[in-house]
Amino acid sequence: MAEEIISATNLISLLIQAQEEALELIKSGSKSSEELRLLILGAKSDIARLTKQIRLVSKEERQKVGPVVTQVKRSIEEALGQLPTRNVSKEWIDVTMSGIRPPQGHLHIVSQAIIEITRIFERIGFTRVRHPEVDWDWYAFESLNMPANHPARDEWETFFIESSLSFRPLSRNPSSRKTRIPGRAQDDNQHIVLTPHTSNGQVREMEKKNLPIRMINIAKCYRRQSDVSHVPMFHQFEGLYIDRSVSIGHLKGVLDYFVKQFFGPQRKSRIRPFHFQFTEPSFEVDITCGVCLGKGCKLCKSGWLELGGAGMVHPEVLKNGGIDPEKYSGFAFGWGIERTYMMKAGTQLDDIRLLYSNDIRFLEQF
Repeated sequence: MAEEIISATNLISLLIQAQEEALELIKSGSKSSEELRLLILGAKSDIARLTKQIRLVSKEERQKVGPVVTQVKRSIEEALGQLPTRNVSKEWIDVTMSGIRPPQGHLHIVSQAIIEITRIFERIGFTRVRHPEVDWDWYAFESLNMPANHPARDEWETFFIESSLSFRPLSRNPSSRKTRIPGRAQDDNQHIVLTPHTSNGQVREMEKKNLPIRMINIAKCYRRQSDVSHVPMFHQFEGLYIDRSVSIGHLKGVLDYFVKQFFGPQRKSRIRPFHFQFTEPSFEVDITCGVCLGKGCKLCKSGWLELGGAGMVHPEVLKNGGIDPEKYSGFAFGWGIERTYMMKAGTQLDDIRLLYSNDIRFLEQF
Protein backbone atom coordinates (compact mmCIF):
# COMPACT_ATOMS: atom_id res chain seq x y z
CA MET A 1 0.00 0.00 0.00
CA ALA A 2 1.39 3.43 -1.05
CA GLU A 3 2.41 5.81 1.75
CA GLU A 4 0.36 9.00 2.23
CA ILE A 5 1.87 12.21 0.81
CA ILE A 6 2.12 15.03 3.37
CA SER A 7 2.42 18.74 2.68
CA ALA A 8 5.58 20.72 3.27
CA THR A 9 3.62 23.27 5.30
CA ASN A 10 2.43 20.69 7.84
CA LEU A 11 5.88 19.16 8.19
CA ILE A 12 7.51 22.58 8.68
CA SER A 13 4.92 23.39 11.33
CA LEU A 14 5.68 20.17 13.21
CA LEU A 15 9.44 20.85 13.01
CA ILE A 16 9.07 24.35 14.43
CA GLN A 17 6.86 23.00 17.24
CA ALA A 18 9.49 20.34 18.07
CA GLN A 19 12.15 23.09 18.05
CA GLU A 20 10.23 25.18 20.57
CA GLU A 21 9.69 22.22 22.88
CA ALA A 22 13.37 21.34 22.68
CA LEU A 23 14.48 24.89 23.51
CA GLU A 24 12.14 24.97 26.51
CA LEU A 25 13.59 21.66 27.75
CA ILE A 26 17.12 23.03 27.36
CA LYS A 27 16.26 26.19 29.32
CA SER A 28 14.81 24.14 32.19
CA GLY A 29 18.30 22.77 32.92
CA SER A 30 16.84 19.52 34.26
CA LYS A 31 19.36 17.36 32.42
CA SER A 32 23.00 17.47 31.41
CA SER A 33 23.99 18.58 27.90
CA GLU A 34 24.92 15.03 26.93
CA GLU A 35 21.53 13.70 28.03
CA LEU A 36 19.69 16.56 26.23
CA ARG A 37 21.63 16.04 23.01
CA LEU A 38 20.69 12.36 22.96
CA LEU A 39 17.08 13.08 23.86
CA ILE A 40 16.54 15.92 21.33
CA LEU A 41 18.81 15.00 18.41
CA GLY A 42 19.26 11.26 18.94
CA ALA A 43 18.15 8.56 16.51
CA LYS A 44 14.88 8.05 18.41
CA SER A 45 14.05 11.75 18.95
CA ASP A 46 11.00 13.60 17.52
CA ILE A 47 13.21 15.69 15.23
CA ALA A 48 14.84 12.54 13.81
CA ARG A 49 11.38 11.06 13.23
CA LEU A 50 10.15 14.21 11.46
CA THR A 51 13.30 14.41 9.36
CA LYS A 52 12.65 10.91 8.02
CA GLN A 53 9.21 12.10 6.77
CA ILE A 54 10.77 14.46 4.20
CA ARG A 55 10.56 11.60 1.70
CA LEU A 56 6.75 11.77 2.02
CA VAL A 57 6.71 15.36 0.78
CA SER A 58 6.25 15.86 -2.97
CA LYS A 59 9.44 16.47 -4.94
CA GLU A 60 8.30 19.98 -5.81
CA GLU A 61 8.02 21.04 -2.13
CA ARG A 62 11.00 19.17 -0.57
CA GLN A 63 13.33 22.11 -1.20
CA LYS A 64 11.22 24.17 1.20
CA VAL A 65 11.68 21.69 4.08
CA GLY A 66 15.45 21.16 3.88
CA PRO A 67 16.50 24.68 5.03
CA VAL A 68 14.01 24.50 7.91
CA VAL A 69 15.50 21.22 9.19
CA THR A 70 18.97 22.76 9.04
CA GLN A 71 17.85 25.87 10.91
CA VAL A 72 16.05 23.85 13.62
CA LYS A 73 19.11 21.66 14.32
CA ARG A 74 21.43 24.72 14.31
CA SER A 75 19.31 26.59 16.86
CA ILE A 76 19.24 23.53 19.13
CA GLU A 77 23.03 23.07 18.85
CA GLU A 78 23.57 26.74 19.74
CA ALA A 79 21.30 26.43 22.78
CA LEU A 80 23.11 23.30 23.91
CA GLY A 81 26.45 25.06 23.43
CA GLN A 82 25.42 27.81 25.84
CA LEU A 83 24.81 25.40 28.68
CA PRO A 84 27.47 25.60 31.46
CA THR A 85 30.10 22.87 31.17
CA ARG A 86 30.88 20.48 34.01
CA ASN A 87 33.86 21.07 36.25
CA VAL A 88 36.29 18.76 34.52
CA SER A 89 38.96 19.24 37.15
CA LYS A 90 36.86 17.41 39.75
CA GLU A 91 36.28 14.41 37.46
CA TRP A 92 39.81 14.18 36.11
CA ILE A 93 41.16 10.63 36.05
CA ASP A 94 44.79 9.61 35.89
CA VAL A 95 44.70 6.70 33.45
CA THR A 96 48.24 5.68 34.43
CA MET A 97 47.17 4.80 37.98
CA SER A 98 46.80 1.14 38.91
CA GLY A 99 43.23 -0.12 38.86
CA ILE A 100 41.39 -1.77 41.71
CA ARG A 101 42.33 -5.44 41.58
CA PRO A 102 39.43 -7.89 41.73
CA PRO A 103 39.44 -10.45 44.56
CA GLN A 104 41.96 -13.18 43.79
CA GLY A 105 41.21 -16.76 44.76
CA HIS A 106 43.65 -19.50 45.70
CA LEU A 107 43.86 -23.26 45.84
CA HIS A 108 41.62 -25.05 48.32
CA ILE A 109 43.28 -26.02 51.58
CA VAL A 110 43.15 -29.73 50.60
CA SER A 111 44.76 -29.04 47.21
CA GLN A 112 47.54 -27.13 48.98
CA ALA A 113 48.13 -30.12 51.28
CA ILE A 114 48.21 -32.57 48.34
CA ILE A 115 50.86 -30.50 46.55
CA GLU A 116 52.98 -30.15 49.68
CA ILE A 117 52.81 -33.89 50.50
CA THR A 118 53.66 -34.83 46.92
CA ARG A 119 56.73 -32.58 46.89
CA ILE A 120 58.01 -33.96 50.22
CA PHE A 121 57.96 -37.58 49.02
CA GLU A 122 59.35 -36.68 45.59
CA ARG A 123 62.52 -35.49 47.32
CA ILE A 124 63.21 -39.03 48.60
CA GLY A 125 62.46 -40.81 45.33
CA PHE A 126 58.72 -41.52 45.51
CA THR A 127 56.64 -41.07 42.36
CA ARG A 128 53.04 -39.81 42.31
CA VAL A 129 50.67 -42.29 40.63
CA ARG A 130 46.91 -42.44 40.02
CA HIS A 131 44.62 -45.45 40.27
CA PRO A 132 40.83 -45.85 39.84
CA GLU A 133 38.47 -44.37 42.40
CA VAL A 134 35.79 -46.80 41.21
CA ASP A 135 37.32 -50.26 41.31
CA TRP A 136 36.71 -53.98 41.54
CA ASP A 137 36.14 -55.59 44.92
CA TRP A 138 39.26 -57.63 44.21
CA TYR A 139 41.63 -54.65 44.28
CA ALA A 140 39.84 -52.82 47.08
CA PHE A 141 39.47 -55.80 49.45
CA GLU A 142 40.24 -59.37 48.43
CA SER A 143 43.72 -58.85 47.02
CA LEU A 144 44.53 -57.03 50.27
CA ASN A 145 43.90 -60.16 52.29
CA MET A 146 40.42 -59.09 53.45
CA PRO A 147 38.04 -62.10 53.60
CA ALA A 148 34.44 -61.95 52.38
CA ASN A 149 33.10 -61.48 55.93
CA HIS A 150 35.43 -58.59 56.82
CA PRO A 151 33.51 -55.67 58.44
CA ALA A 152 34.91 -53.17 55.92
CA ARG A 153 33.05 -55.01 53.14
CA ASP A 154 29.71 -54.45 54.83
CA GLU A 155 27.23 -52.25 52.94
CA TRP A 156 27.01 -49.98 55.97
CA GLU A 157 30.69 -49.14 55.56
CA THR A 158 31.29 -49.18 51.79
CA PHE A 159 29.46 -47.78 48.76
CA PHE A 160 28.74 -50.59 46.28
CA ILE A 161 27.83 -49.83 42.67
CA GLU A 162 25.10 -51.69 40.83
CA SER A 163 26.37 -53.12 37.55
CA SER A 164 25.24 -55.68 35.01
CA LEU A 165 28.85 -56.65 34.37
CA SER A 166 29.83 -60.02 35.74
CA PHE A 167 32.63 -62.48 35.27
CA ARG A 168 34.19 -65.44 36.97
CA PRO A 169 35.80 -64.16 40.19
CA LEU A 170 39.29 -65.49 39.43
CA SER A 171 42.41 -64.06 40.98
CA ARG A 172 44.05 -61.26 38.96
CA ASN A 173 47.40 -62.67 39.93
CA PRO A 174 48.94 -63.75 36.57
CA SER A 175 50.73 -66.62 38.28
CA SER A 176 47.45 -68.14 39.47
CA ARG A 177 44.90 -67.22 36.80
CA LYS A 178 43.20 -70.60 36.98
CA THR A 179 42.95 -70.63 40.76
CA ARG A 180 39.57 -69.95 42.30
CA ILE A 181 39.43 -67.34 45.05
CA PRO A 182 39.01 -69.31 48.30
CA GLY A 183 35.57 -69.09 49.90
CA ARG A 184 33.85 -67.68 46.80
CA ALA A 185 31.40 -69.51 44.55
CA GLN A 186 32.54 -69.92 40.95
CA ASP A 187 29.50 -68.10 39.54
CA ASP A 188 29.49 -65.11 41.93
CA ASN A 189 29.48 -61.63 40.45
CA GLN A 190 32.52 -59.50 41.10
CA HIS A 191 31.41 -56.34 42.91
CA ILE A 192 32.36 -52.78 42.00
CA VAL A 193 32.87 -50.24 44.79
CA LEU A 194 33.72 -46.62 45.38
CA THR A 195 37.19 -47.11 46.81
CA PRO A 196 37.08 -46.79 50.62
CA HIS A 197 40.88 -46.33 50.70
CA THR A 198 43.77 -45.75 48.33
CA SER A 199 45.17 -49.21 49.14
CA ASN A 200 43.45 -50.52 46.00
CA GLY A 201 46.48 -49.14 44.14
CA GLN A 202 48.94 -51.47 45.89
CA VAL A 203 48.32 -54.64 43.85
CA ARG A 204 47.66 -52.60 40.70
CA GLU A 205 51.11 -51.04 41.07
CA MET A 206 52.71 -54.44 41.70
CA GLU A 207 51.14 -55.80 38.52
CA LYS A 208 53.17 -53.29 36.49
CA LYS A 209 56.30 -55.34 37.33
CA ASN A 210 58.42 -52.20 37.65
CA LEU A 211 60.58 -53.00 40.67
CA PRO A 212 61.61 -51.44 42.94
CA ILE A 213 58.33 -49.60 43.71
CA ARG A 214 58.31 -46.19 45.38
CA MET A 215 54.85 -44.77 44.88
CA ILE A 216 52.51 -42.18 46.39
CA ASN A 217 48.88 -42.63 45.38
CA ILE A 218 46.66 -39.66 46.32
CA ALA A 219 42.95 -39.93 45.53
CA LYS A 220 39.41 -39.49 46.79
CA CYS A 221 37.94 -42.16 49.06
CA TYR A 222 34.33 -42.83 50.01
CA ARG A 223 32.78 -44.19 53.20
CA ARG A 224 29.36 -44.08 54.86
CA GLN A 225 30.45 -41.81 57.71
CA SER A 226 29.78 -38.18 58.60
CA ASP A 227 30.72 -36.45 61.86
CA VAL A 228 33.30 -33.96 63.18
CA SER A 229 36.17 -36.21 62.10
CA HIS A 230 34.62 -38.03 59.09
CA VAL A 231 33.08 -37.03 55.75
CA PRO A 232 31.53 -39.32 53.08
CA MET A 233 34.18 -38.21 50.58
CA PHE A 234 37.72 -37.47 51.68
CA HIS A 235 41.26 -37.65 50.33
CA GLN A 236 43.91 -40.16 51.27
CA PHE A 237 47.54 -40.72 50.31
CA GLU A 238 49.02 -44.18 50.08
CA GLY A 239 52.75 -44.79 50.23
CA LEU A 240 54.24 -48.08 49.02
CA TYR A 241 57.90 -49.08 48.93
CA ILE A 242 58.91 -52.58 47.71
CA ASP A 243 62.46 -53.71 47.14
CA ARG A 244 64.91 -56.33 48.36
CA SER A 245 65.65 -56.28 52.11
CA VAL A 246 63.23 -53.51 53.05
CA SER A 247 62.86 -53.34 56.83
CA ILE A 248 60.88 -51.64 59.57
CA GLY A 249 63.88 -49.33 60.01
CA HIS A 250 63.30 -47.98 56.50
CA LEU A 251 59.63 -47.41 57.33
CA LYS A 252 60.47 -45.51 60.52
CA GLY A 253 63.02 -43.39 58.66
CA VAL A 254 60.49 -42.37 55.99
CA LEU A 255 57.85 -41.56 58.64
CA ASP A 256 60.28 -39.40 60.63
CA TYR A 257 61.34 -37.55 57.47
CA PHE A 258 57.75 -36.77 56.49
CA VAL A 259 56.73 -35.65 59.98
CA LYS A 260 59.61 -33.19 60.28
CA GLN A 261 59.13 -31.85 56.75
CA PHE A 262 55.36 -31.45 56.97
CA PHE A 263 54.72 -30.66 60.63
CA GLY A 264 58.01 -29.02 61.57
CA PRO A 265 61.48 -30.00 62.88
CA GLN A 266 60.27 -30.07 66.50
CA ARG A 267 57.70 -32.82 65.87
CA LYS A 268 58.49 -36.52 66.34
CA SER A 269 56.79 -39.77 65.33
CA ARG A 270 56.41 -43.19 66.88
CA ILE A 271 54.86 -46.51 65.84
CA ARG A 272 52.69 -48.78 67.99
CA PRO A 273 51.75 -52.43 67.27
CA PHE A 274 48.32 -52.76 65.67
CA HIS A 275 46.47 -55.06 63.25
CA PHE A 276 45.64 -54.55 59.58
CA GLN A 277 44.74 -57.35 57.19
CA PHE A 278 47.17 -56.25 54.48
CA THR A 279 50.29 -55.63 56.59
CA GLU A 280 52.27 -57.85 58.95
CA PRO A 281 53.49 -56.54 61.31
CA SER A 282 51.14 -53.56 61.44
CA PHE A 283 51.48 -50.25 63.27
CA GLU A 284 49.57 -47.15 64.26
CA VAL A 285 51.59 -43.99 63.67
CA ASP A 286 51.55 -41.19 66.27
CA ILE A 287 53.11 -37.73 66.23
CA THR A 288 53.87 -35.39 69.08
CA CYS A 289 51.20 -32.80 69.77
CA GLY A 290 51.76 -29.49 68.00
CA VAL A 291 50.59 -27.54 71.05
CA CYS A 292 52.68 -29.07 73.84
CA LEU A 293 55.32 -30.87 71.72
CA GLY A 294 54.83 -34.13 73.60
CA LYS A 295 54.56 -32.82 77.17
CA GLY A 296 50.83 -33.45 77.51
CA CYS A 297 47.95 -30.95 77.34
CA LYS A 298 44.13 -30.85 77.25
CA LEU A 299 44.18 -31.41 73.47
CA CYS A 300 46.31 -34.56 73.34
CA LYS A 301 46.11 -35.71 77.00
CA SER A 302 49.30 -37.78 76.71
CA GLY A 303 51.47 -35.73 74.37
CA TRP A 304 50.75 -37.85 71.26
CA LEU A 305 48.16 -37.67 68.46
CA GLU A 306 47.24 -40.57 66.16
CA LEU A 307 48.23 -39.86 62.56
CA GLY A 308 47.39 -43.05 60.62
CA GLY A 309 48.33 -46.63 59.86
CA ALA A 310 51.39 -48.34 58.42
CA GLY A 311 53.14 -51.70 58.29
CA MET A 312 55.15 -54.22 56.32
CA VAL A 313 53.29 -55.51 53.26
CA HIS A 314 51.68 -58.89 53.98
CA PRO A 315 53.22 -61.81 52.03
CA GLU A 316 49.78 -62.73 50.65
CA VAL A 317 49.37 -59.25 49.22
CA LEU A 318 52.77 -59.54 47.54
CA LYS A 319 51.71 -62.87 46.04
CA ASN A 320 48.45 -61.38 44.76
CA GLY A 321 50.51 -58.71 43.03
CA GLY A 322 52.72 -61.34 41.40
CA ILE A 323 55.79 -60.62 43.59
CA ASP A 324 57.80 -63.33 45.35
CA PRO A 325 57.74 -62.56 49.13
CA GLU A 326 60.87 -64.69 49.55
CA LYS A 327 62.85 -62.21 47.45
CA TYR A 328 61.12 -58.90 48.08
CA SER A 329 59.62 -57.07 51.03
CA GLY A 330 58.11 -53.67 51.50
CA PHE A 331 56.13 -51.30 53.64
CA ALA A 332 52.96 -49.29 53.13
CA PHE A 333 51.28 -46.41 54.93
CA GLY A 334 48.07 -44.51 54.37
CA TRP A 335 46.59 -41.41 55.99
CA GLY A 336 43.74 -39.02 55.34
CA ILE A 337 44.80 -35.71 53.79
CA GLU A 338 42.19 -33.73 55.70
CA ARG A 339 43.03 -35.30 59.06
CA THR A 340 46.76 -34.84 58.46
CA TYR A 341 46.32 -31.17 57.65
CA MET A 342 44.06 -30.67 60.68
CA MET A 343 47.00 -31.79 62.84
CA LYS A 344 49.40 -29.35 61.22
CA ALA A 345 50.66 -26.74 63.68
CA GLY A 346 48.53 -23.57 63.74
CA THR A 347 45.57 -24.95 61.75
CA GLN A 348 43.26 -25.44 64.76
CA LEU A 349 40.40 -27.15 62.89
CA ASP A 350 37.90 -28.79 65.21
CA ASP A 351 35.44 -30.07 62.56
CA ILE A 352 36.60 -31.71 59.32
CA ARG A 353 33.29 -30.81 57.63
CA LEU A 354 34.32 -27.15 57.61
CA LEU A 355 36.71 -27.99 54.77
CA TYR A 356 33.75 -28.64 52.45
CA SER A 357 31.24 -26.11 53.79
CA ASN A 358 32.15 -23.58 51.03
CA ASP A 359 32.26 -20.82 53.63
CA ILE A 360 34.45 -18.11 52.08
CA ARG A 361 35.20 -16.61 55.49
CA PHE A 362 36.78 -19.91 56.54
CA LEU A 363 38.55 -20.73 53.27
CA GLU A 364 40.18 -17.29 52.97
CA GLN A 365 42.15 -18.01 56.16
CA PHE A 366 44.22 -20.58 54.30
